[in-house]
Amino acid sequence: MTRWVPYPMLSASLLLMWVLLTQSSSVGQLLLGSAVSLFSGQVMSALRPGRVKIRSLRPLPKLLGLVIVDIIRSNLAVAKIILLPGGKRISGFVTLPLDMRNEHGLAVLAVIITATPGTMWVQYDRAKQTLLVHVLDNVDEDAWIALIKGRYEALLVEMFGP
Repeated sequence: MTRWVPYPMLSASLLLMWVLLTQSSSVGQLLLGSAVSLFSGQVMSALRPGRVKIRSLRPLPKLLGLVIVDIIRSNLAVAKIILLPGGKRISGFVTLPLDMRNEHGLAVLAVIITATPGTMWVQYDRAKQTLLVHVLDNVDEDAWIALIKGRYEALLVEMFGP
C-alpha cells in the first residue's frame, strides 16, 4: 500500500483540494483528481523529505505571537512608506550570519521572513552560513540582524536544534 500511496494524507488532501477547486464531484473529476493526487504522492516520494525532529514545542506559542504581531506592524509600516509622500525610502540588502543549520528550522525562517511585508528571503549561503534578506526599510542593518536573530532564530534553534 505504501508503494502506491507513499503519503496518504497528502494524496487525500490534494484530492479534497481538487474537488473544492473544481466545485464538482463528478466521476470524471474524481478520477482526474485521484490521478493527480497519486502522481503527486509519487513525486513527493522521489524527493524523500527527511522527518521533522522537533526538540521542544515550548517556544511555539511565543513564536506564533511574535510573527502575528510583526506581520501586523510590518503591514502598517509598509502602508505608511507607500502612502505617505516625502519619506526617505532606504531599501537594501542585509547579510545575516546564522547559527542555525537545521533545514526545517531554516524553512520555517524563510516562511516567516517572506510572509512579513517589507522583507524577503533572497539567498542562503550554506558554506558561509549567511542569509541575504531584502528589506524595504533598511535604516539600521544591525537592528535587522538583531531582530531576526533574537526574535526568530533563537526560538527556532530551541525548537529544532542548531
